[in-house]
Amino acid sequence: MGTVVSFDVPASAEGTLGEAVRWLHWVDATFSPYREDSEVSRFGRGSLALADCAPELAEVLTACADVSTLSGGYFTATPGGRLDPSGYVKGWAIERAAALLTAAGSARHTVNGGGDIQCVGDRGPDQPWRVGIADPLRPGSLATVVSGQDFAVATSGIAEHGPHIINPHTGQPATGLAGLTVVGASLAAADAYATAAFAMGPAARDWVESLAGFEAFAITSAGATWQTSGFRSYLG
Repeated sequence: MGTVVSFDVPASAEGTLGEAVRWLHWVDATFSPYREDSEVSRFGRGSLALADCAPELAEVLTACADVSTLSGGYFTATPGGRLDPSGYVKGWAIERAAALLTAAGSARHTVNGGGDIQCVGDRGPDQPWRVGIADPLRPGSLATVVSGQDFAVATSGIAEHGPHIINPHTGQPATGLAGLTVVGASLAAADAYATAAFAMGPAARDWVESLAGFEAFAITSAGATWQTSGFRSYLG
C-alpha cells in the first residue's frame, strides 16, 4: 500500500499480530495498483473478470461507489481514469486488521497505517488514546491533538506527498486546503471521507457536518483553521 503500518498492543497480545500482518500483506498483493499482477491491476486492464476476483474486491468497489454518491462525485475509485481504490482500501484494511486483533482477544490496541489510525478500547485505565495531527505547513509541528477511545483518525493533505489529491470534477489538484482530518468510529469511512472532503476544498465543512458520527478539523492553504461543531468532543 506504499506505506508503513505499526501496531501498539499489550505484550499479552503480541502473539495475535501474525494474522493481522498476513492480512495486510494479502491486501497489498490483491489491491496494489502498482503491482501488475494484483487483482486490482488485472481487473482494471480487463484481463480478469470480477467473478474470478476475491470477493473483497466487489465489496471495496461497492463501498467506493457509495462514497462517490454520498460525496457528489468528489471521491472516485478511478482517479485519472485508472482503477485505484486506495483512497478507501488503506483505511478499510487497517480497520479490519484492528478487528482481527480484537477477535483474538485484545481489548486495547491501535493500528497505524501512514498516520491513519484505528484505536480500539483505551490505552489503559483512565488513559485515552492520544493522536497528534501534523501541521502540513509547519513540518515537525502538531496542529492539534485528539483523544478518546474506540475511534479512528484519517488525514488527507499535502504534508507527505504534496498536492497529490485530484478534484475529480476539474481533473486538477484540489485547492483551498493544506490538510483535513476526519474523526469517527470507522477508519474505512473516515479515510474515504477525508479524501473526498479534501477534494471539495471550501465546501468540505458543510459536507462533513452532514455526516452522522464524523467530525473534521482542517487547515486551509492560507494557514487558517476550522473544525466541525462536534470536533471539540475529541479534544483533551
